[in-house]
Amino acid sequence: MASAVKPIQVLMVEDNPDDVLLAREALKDAKVHFSLNVAQDGVEAMDVLQRRGGHGQDPRPDIILLDLNLPRMDGREVLAAVKADPDLRSIPVVVLTTSDAQEDIERAYNSHVNCYITKPVDFEQFIKVVRSIEDFWFTVVKLPSA
Repeated sequence: MASAVKPIQVLMVEDNPDDVLLAREALKDAKVHFSLNVAQDGVEAMDVLQRRGGHGQDPRPDIILLDLNLPRMDGREVLAAVKADPDLRSIPVVVLTTSDAQEDIERAYNSHVNCYITKPVDFEQFIKVVRSIEDFWFTVVKLPSA
């Protein structure tokens, strides 16, 4: 019966493969069934979200984990584009970035981010942060349906 449960679709927009690996490691024992899709830059993220190119069959994400410092199109631009699009704006966006600059935090919230988290540099702390995202966003919060 558990296989009938639809997994939570997570889009992680992250260009650092080590951070993706850490996130996968932190979520491997998740309390809920999820599917992690990764976009390595903002252009690819928008292709996934708008189902362009080779992403026509990709599932719509239930939540987006977004780094700000990305190649080609940075996370600030992705956030603005997502929240400006009536078909995408209901998808919760969690910024997960190394920037703790007050300007970035304010700009993200002014662009309607749902949550802003500064990535810890310590491995154990990073794992704790990703698990706290899982605990809150995947088990406590009710996510909108597509």
